[in-house]
Amino acid sequence: SAASTMLQSLTSNSCVRLIQSNRSAWYFLFLVLGYVLYLIFGAVVFSSVELPYEDLLRQELRNIKLQFLQENKCLSEDRLEEFLTKALDASNYGVSILNNASANWNWDFTSSLFFASTVLSTTGYGHTAPLSDGGKAFCIIYSVIGIPFTLLFLTAVVQRIMVFSTRRPIMYVHTRWGLSKPLVALVHANLLAIVAVSCFFLIPAAIFSALEKDWNFLESFYFCFISLSTIGLGDYVPGEAFNQRFRELYKLGITVYLLLGLIAMLVVLETFCELQQLKQLRKMFYLKKEKPQDQLAIMDHDHLAFSAVDHAASPPEEKSEPFVDVPVLTSPGGDEPMIR
Repeated sequence: SAASTMLQSLTSNSCVRLIQSNRSAWYFLFLVLGYVLYLIFGAVVFSSVELPYEDLLRQELRNIKLQFLQENKCLSEDRLEEFLTKALDASNYGVSILNNASANWNWDFTSSLFFASTVLSTTGYGHTAPLSDGGKAFCIIYSVIGIPFTLLFLTAVVQRIMVFSTRRPIMYVHTRWGLSKPLVALVHANLLAIVAVSCFFLIPAAIFSALEKDWNFLESFYFCFISLSTIGLGDYVPGEAFNQRFRELYKLGITVYLLLGLIAMLVVLETFCELQQLKQLRKMFYLKKEKPQDQLAIMDHDHLAFSAVDHAASPPEEKSEPFVDVPVLTSPGGDEPMIR
């Protein structure tokens, strides 16, 4: 019984030491598991919410199609399928067959500028796509060069804005009133997030709901979030309504809004990433960097190891005591030597 108890204690102690020595790996494993569970959770919710609406829409389309064929018996179902296939293929490239949409061109200058901004920001609504092979090839080359260029541009802009929007205000409040710097940074980050949400989500959503006839406030807010988070589903795209007034100027304004909004979101994210609480949270999942002392210790250990190898490899030297004739000093009388 005592031996089994000792074995259990040794096993538990070894397990505890194993977990503590690989704490970062265990945290990372839990992070991966949590992310997979979150993906599954999202799939379950979306499927349960959207699947009934999809089924209802399919039934409505099927009934409309049957009714149309019954009212137009001279038209065969195969010809109707062929026509609908071509119409849907054209719609996937942003070209509509409807009369009220034929006045809007997708590749005038302002629309092309809007498309270029969505490509470089990786938003990619998908409502417009290149039709020609040359346009597709140029889009690839343009994106390969432009996306890293955009990242460099955004990084440089955000770095300069952070000095005036985050670091200097926090340091000013910290030195002026002597408040705790982590507390000041946390309050500042929340205030900055509130200002960003108001200026780039709430106010633009109200504007879009007023300018777009078919959009309510929720749909407008949904468009702002999907755009500035660079998700870009493409189900809501402004400026595509029939007889849109000042369409070119409207598209240009949307392009500027997307760029400014993306910069604002990156500033807010960078501000939150600099919080001490989030830094400690990230350290739980990141690999630990080797400290300079550890690197020096490793270098010293390697140096000693190589020295030992060299010493062992070198042949031993023969030690010989030198033979020196030392004269015997005698006393002035010559009887006995002074040094024996």
